[in-house]
Amino acid sequence: MSRPRPQAAPATPATVALTAAGIPFAPRVYEHDPSTTNYGLEAAAALGVERERVFKTLLADVEGRLVVGVVPVSTQLDLKALAAVVGAKRAVMADPALAERKTGYVVGGISPIGQKTALPTVLDETATLFATVLVSGGRRGFDIELAPADLLRATGGVIADIAR
Repeated sequence: MSRPRPQAAPATPATVALTAAGIPFAPRVYEHDPSTTNYGLEAAAALGVERERVFKTLLADVEGRLVVGVVPVSTQLDLKALAAVVGAKRAVMADPALAERKTGYVVGGISPIGQKTALPTVLDETATLFATVLVSGGRRGFDIELAPADLLRATGGVIADIAR
């Protein structure tokens, strides 16, 4: 099993954006297992954090435009709910290659913060149950812990019920 290791925050677009905005965060680095494909559950286990506090960043194609949904790793993104939040009827998961191009991050390390192209962002309402949540810091094996309000400030996002 991966173990957390104390380190300074790697310089990623997410950490640069948070630092520039004066938003406090805690870097959470762990050893990523390259054979793992469930990155969020790996992070929760490696960091010893309950799965409900670790959030994954997913991109959806909502009637031709990309929208970011941020939900707990223990849940799935409700595409219909996400579409409704942004005033649309239908959404499908975005092509991973397109998600990587638009965000500047690789799948498994896509952060909702510091994306290459600013995209509308919706954070699942369960984030407000916690003082802090963890999201990808911009690479596999690196999460950022911050307050949900600070995550919304950093992304310009909104809160809604988008997980199932």
